[in-house]
Amino acid sequence: MSRTVHCSKLDIDAEGLDFAPWPGPLGQRIYTQISKPAWQQWLSHQTMLINEYRLNPLDPKARKYLGEEMEKFLFGGDAAKPTGYVDPDNEP
Repeated sequence: MSRTVHCSKLDIDAEGLDFAPWPGPLGQRIYTQISKPAWQQWLSHQTMLINEYRLNPLDPKARKYLGEEMEKFLFGGDAAKPTGYVDPDNEP
């Protein structure tokens, strides 16, 4: 059975996540306040960050950076794209 949350990112009521996707208090906050569609948006953004900056998700510094960017992206901070990034879907 799915549960509904009021998504902080999208400002809509939508299906919530099935489990906390990140450890600690941030993971619990995401679980209670972020919807599945917003989480999918983050996963796409995270993939772009990993690829553009060539991050190793197993590296503690990279995980710290991704955690900070995740919080910005999901809860209204300044989550900018890498300098010079060109979205492949919007190329001329």
